[in-house]
Amino acid sequence: MTALSRRNFVALGASAMLATSFGARMAFARAATNRRFVFIIQRGAADGLHTVAPVGDPAYAGQRGALAEDFAAAPKLNDMFALHPAMKNILGLYGSKQALFLHAVASPYRDRSHFDGQNVLETGGTSAYQLKDGWLNRLLTLLPADDKAIALAATVPMALRGAVEVASYAPSGLPDASDDLMMRVSQMYQGDTQLHGIWEQATATRMLTSDLASDNGRNAAATGDLAAKMLAAENGSRIAMIETGGWDTHAGQKGRLAGQLNGLDQMVGALQKGLGPLWNDTVVLVATEFGRTVKVNGTQGTDHGTGSVAMLMGGAVNGGRVLADWPGLADAALYENRDLKPTLGLDTVIGSTLSAHFGLMPQTAARKLFPEVPLARPLQDLVRT
Repeated sequence: MTALSRRNFVALGASAMLATSFGARMAFARAATNRRFVFIIQRGAADGLHTVAPVGDPAYAGQRGALAEDFAAAPKLNDMFALHPAMKNILGLYGSKQALFLHAVASPYRDRSHFDGQNVLETGGTSAYQLKDGWLNRLLTLLPADDKAIALAATVPMALRGAVEVASYAPSGLPDASDDLMMRVSQMYQGDTQLHGIWEQATATRMLTSDLASDNGRNAAATGDLAAKMLAAENGSRIAMIETGGWDTHAGQKGRLAGQLNGLDQMVGALQKGLGPLWNDTVVLVATEFGRTVKVNGTQGTDHGTGSVAMLMGGAVNGGRVLADWPGLADAALYENRDLKPTLGLDTVIGSTLSAHFGLMPQTAARKLFPEVPLARPLQDLVRT
């Protein structure tokens, strides 16, 4: 086992839990590339119209009612769109041309079930449970073997499940184990050819994260710090997935969504700060399973919809823009008389971004990541290559 000082050994605790689709394991190897990619999933269907609001649409204020009040003095991105005022760090990235918003986007899924929608988003299929692995795991098959991936989640999310072994990490709420117990476990595993390696890898990961474990992963900024540590380690991961929840705003949306967006903003800010110079080679994708209704419901919330917004952020992003083939918010323009009509496939956004970021052939990447989706012309100039 790698020699540890008593101080570091005590700091490890017994709360580092690592899981992969093939059992508990964490492998650190020198990466073949300096490129980093982070996928932040918004579970619960985030309201893209209340994130990047189309304030220049003539129907916007009438359709959104009280929700439009949040954007009365919100920072304008251009003549059409304004950014929610809770997203101050992301606004700064937009100003420095490191944030790009793509509006009226959706996966091929149209039936508004969270579970099915998330499955389609994460597997990259055209219908729920059509594919058995995730597009992010399939991406790993196109990259050098030393480009590792990790999920900041209790278990490996569907997007990262598949043939390539990946890891997950979630700080535990349990108290740290005593020095004596930790030493006894190490001695017990010393002679076990399988468990010794697992223990050694887990303790190495815990050393990277010991100063953040007391937060238990509940604070968004601490989660960003944690992801940055994983990605900045010399022999650490190069790809990470972060799960966020709480985006299902059926009631009292104004206050709830402002808190959610502030948390996302703090997470991205912590990622940027923690990665330091590595931020220049990083792309962060934020996406949700579907959007929400255009009209506000009777409890000042919104219901399950279709089109939403996707965000690309990072030093490698060719930002300072909002890309949208805008369909409009007038009643006649709505999808099924209720939702923002999608005009851009989320699969096209993801495939175009990743092929450019990692130097892959666009058609090869599209076929691998989204094998059931018809090929579309890739988007150009999303990232700096």
